[in-house]
Amino acid sequence: MEQNNLPQQNITPQKEQRSLFIGMGVVLLALVAVSIIGFLFLNKPADIIEGQADATSIKISGKLPGRVVELYFHEGDNVRKGDTLVHIHSSLADAKLMQAVGMKEVATSQNKKIDAGTRVQIIQTAQGMVNQAQAALTIAKKTYDRMEALYQQGVISEQKRDEAQAAYNAAQAAEQSARSQLALAKAGAQKEDKESAEAMVSVAQGGIDEVEALLEDQYLVAPCDGQIDQVYPNEGELVMLGSPVMSLLKLSDKYVTFNIREDKLKDMQMGQEITVTIPALDNKETKAKIYYVSDLGSYATWRATKTTGQWDSRTFRVKARPLDSIPELRPGMTVLFK
Repeated sequence: MEQNNLPQQNITPQKEQRSLFIGMGVVLLALVAVSIIGFLFLNKPADIIEGQADATSIKISGKLPGRVVELYFHEGDNVRKGDTLVHIHSSLADAKLMQAVGMKEVATSQNKKIDAGTRVQIIQTAQGMVNQAQAALTIAKKTYDRMEALYQQGVISEQKRDEAQAAYNAAQAAEQSARSQLALAKAGAQKEDKESAEAMVSVAQGGIDEVEALLEDQYLVAPCDGQIDQVYPNEGELVMLGSPVMSLLKLSDKYVTFNIREDKLKDMQMGQEITVTIPALDNKETKAKIYYVSDLGSYATWRATKTTGQWDSRTFRVKARPLDSIPELRPGMTVLFK
């Protein structure tokens, strides 16, 4: 009896081992099958393109080099168009203005002198010479008339009559010369001298206008509504010609910027309306219209790592303007496009 039971006891563990292996194989096959099905049928997650909100930034600068006297607004302040932002003082410009005004006064005085013509005493002298010449002419004419009458009567010779006639002609020439001198004295300076004096006055006025144009920028004003983003100099510091004093954010002109590879560009075309998400605003979704697409250049090119099967991909900058007004949207916030 004991000999018959031993084979049955050896067979039972072998069957249990075989069943365990079979079960493990079935489970493994099931896991492989589920993995294959999941790989084939599960949806690929959507690509997310990350961008950044921004706004137009305006640099506030002027053409007057000088010292910052007072800043009327600071970083974070909201301003209106026409608000005075900063006062810049330049002692050098003030000195140049005084110099230009002095030059104009000199040129104006010289012009008035030329316009006044010759001095009254010279004109009076010239007039006296005319009077003398007229008196001499009158006497010479009367003498000639008498000599002519006597010559006709045969009282005097022809020689005496000719001498009287020559004296009369000389008196006429002297009277004409005196009248010409009087006319020149009354006319004063020549036309060219007057034009030159007037030009000097215009040049001096131009110098004044140039300095006043510079001094207009001693008070810089806001060109539009916005918010002060940065203030570069402190009060008391010097600013150079054209150097920015402040940067002004034009919050009414917000936009979103994406830098994407050109193989993704087909989903973001010029004039296209896209839906973007703003994570910082509770994943708020809004519509935006693409208005700018531009190549960033060779420095932003994605280089292919293989000689075959891949190609260099350039990076493009895409800008889109939100269609809805979102006051909470601040420059620098992350914006997503799926």
